[in-house]
Amino acid sequence: MFVPSTQKNIVFNRKLKYNLINNLMDKHLEHSQEQGIKFYQNFHNKGKIIMLNMLKFKDKADYTGFDAIKPNRDISGKEAYKLYMDGVSSDLDMLGSKVIFYGSSKHFLIGPEHETWDAILLVEHHSLEKFMEFAQNEAYLKNLGHRTAALEDSRLLPITKNEAYK
Repeated sequence: MFVPSTQKNIVFNRKLKYNLINNLMDKHLEHSQEQGIKFYQNFHNKGKIIMLNMLKFKDKADYTGFDAIKPNRDISGKEAYKLYMDGVSSDLDMLGSKVIFYGSSKHFLIGPEHETWDAILLVEHHSLEKFMEFAQNEAYLKNLGHRTAALEDSRLLPITKNEAYK
């Protein structure tokens, strides 16, 4: 079937607009209030929590709204995330939490082909309460702007040990 060029452009532009809107809506950098409540309900008094962080960095860190901590030169999102981790690592240690893995990644072996991640981070916290103490810690809050400037997208999945598979 012949479709005039202008009709093709309209269809293409609608698809492009749809994809742009959906991609923007699929970004996850903060938890919602509902997610926070579910997290508390599901992990309160459950012992150790491993936080699986899937990270996608911005090419260039965006420090809009964070002038006080903005570096004096342009840096990558990966460099900004390193500033964040450097700023919070001693407080993680102080609370008994620790980074147990940090590695690079790109494409899933099994998973959506369009979804890629730059880094994977596993952080162990002794409990939900220790995680919350960390998330309300002055050093974390002071360095949160580096994390925000660094990330294009992220996922954070709390995990507890399942005794069925030792």
